Amino acid sequence: MPELPEVEIVRQGLSPLVTGARIKNLVLRRPNLRFDFPARFADKVKDTRIENVARRAKYLLFELSSGQTILSHLGMTGNYRFFVPEKPGAFEKHDHVVFELSDANIPSAFLVYSDPRRFGFMDLIDDHQNCNFLKNLGPEPLSNHLTSNLLRKRFASRRGPVKTVLLDQHVIAGLGNIYVCEALFRAGINPATPAKNLSASPDGATGEKLEALTRSIRAVLNEALEAGGSTLKDYRQVEGQSGYFQHRFAVYDREGEPCHNPHCNGQIERVLHSGRSTFYCPACQT
Repeated sequence: MPELPEVEIVRQGLSPLVTGARIKNLVLRRPNLRFDFPARFADKVKDTRIENVARRAKYLLFELSSGQTILSHLGMTGNYRFFVPEKPGAFEKHDHVVFELSDANIPSAFLVYSDPRRFGFMDLIDDHQNCNFLKNLGPEPLSNHLTSNLLRKRFASRRGPVKTVLLDQHVIAGLGNIYVCEALFRAGINPATPAKNLSASPDGATGEKLEALTRSIRAVLNEALEAGGSTLKDYRQVEGQSGYFQHRFAVYDREGEPCHNPHCNGQIERVLHSGRSTFYCPACQT
């Protein structure tokens, strides 16, 4: 599933292409994705302009001139592509949503949402503050709101493994399995550590661990953004390129391989937390 870096890369790719464009028509090539489309979706967005493309956590937000916002989640295999067709009807099997756009420079272009497994979804929202998908999300991990003190407070009552707690979008928004595994490795924290143990004291060893974790989360996300995200199976950028951060994984999807730390003789292990694969080095992450 695309995580924060991948969704942000898609946003960056879409923004210059579609900002200011008018939605001439919206074609829904099936009645639903993961959920049904909003009632009268096509009628409500027709002839509006896309004023801005934003992101919150793993959601893309197309802000419209009508004051409404198209909320889009990519699910497991969703992707967008933008093109000016050489001939009408140049669409593929899994192209489920087609935005026909126009602006002063392009009389007709298409923004297409494709999703082979259809785990993504779209909604049309009036108010970000009252949207069920957005209103209870935690802070953005690349914002100034993410501090070791915030983690200490949010971990204080959580008995579950820190790996599972970090995946909770109410704690921090946008983190997923890949980057949590990588951040915990860099911070030297065993993923099975109860989160509350890390908040036991704002000083000393636990304070240092939370500082290291805060730095590691930011660092791994920024490096992934610079590398264009991680492509494991389906993720592609708007122009079709793959990401490259998967070539820098220290632990994720490396079960049985040697640890990259030069002074470590350990091997990467895989365990399950809440049904999700967790990769870590038991020698480095004690």
